[in-house]
Amino acid sequence: MRAAACLSLALLVLGAAPGSAQTVHSPPITAGTDEPLVRPSDAKLVWSDEFDQDGLPDPKRWAYDTALNKQGWHNEEKQYYAAARPENVRVEGGRLILTATAERLADKPDHGGQDYASGKIFTKGIADWRYGFFEIRAKLPCGRGIWPAIWMLASDDSKGWPAMGEIDIMEHVGWDNGRVHGTVHTGAYNHVAKTQKGAHVVRPDVCETFHTYQLDWTEDRILVGMDGRAYMRFENDKKGDPQTWPFGTPEYLILNVAVGGWGGQKGIDPKAFPASMEVDWVRVWQRD
Repeated sequence: MRAAACLSLALLVLGAAPGSAQTVHSPPITAGTDEPLVRPSDAKLVWSDEFDQDGLPDPKRWAYDTALNKQGWHNEEKQYYAAARPENVRVEGGRLILTATAERLADKPDHGGQDYASGKIFTKGIADWRYGFFEIRAKLPCGRGIWPAIWMLASDDSKGWPAMGEIDIMEHVGWDNGRVHGTVHTGAYNHVAKTQKGAHVVRPDVCETFHTYQLDWTEDRILVGMDGRAYMRFENDKKGDPQTWPFGTPEYLILNVAVGGWGGQKGIDPKAFPASMEVDWVRVWQRD
């Protein structure tokens, strides 16, 4: 695992508040595959956001995660997550736009001294799903220091992280442009123990072109992929051990653009800002 702040690592090991930070990764243990990733024909659309109304994100679908602004986010992340601030989170022209900016919002009562502002929204407390086919069409931000992610955490956080289970549908770090990661974290398989299960795919144009990031999650396995091809498979070992397979309970969806952390492993380029992740749509299907 790469060098990280001792406090951040200790918080993760001790089960610090889940849902508040992405995880820091060493190079993933490959669980690679190359197979079709197609929405099941018997699945029905159960939730979606087409982002067709300009303004702030729909509060019936999304909430803002600002929980650790004052104390600072895990993993040596440098951003302040703004709530209801169009400069960082807005819907415009049929797209959700999450923007990291190089500005210090010191007038905010929960400001923790951060030199950057950004956006993080999630469906926690609003919508969650147990199994399903998930698609998010997005164009990613590039730039050294930038770390966009599309990911999920268990709604029942009583077990703490990582035992609760985390599914990373897409992560991308700006110092390694074009390499997209899919990863799962559990009690047995996680970055603290250097046992996380994941894989990556290289698409050089992810910051110039929209791609569809996909998750097919069933009781038997998890597939993560792009544009109709899976590149990461994680199997349920059917041993009934929640340390290896905690993915039998509902999880909620998270979209964010972090600054620093894994993305800042090679520093933060001031020329990277503003850096925006644009999301065309989010769709969730489930079988009966």
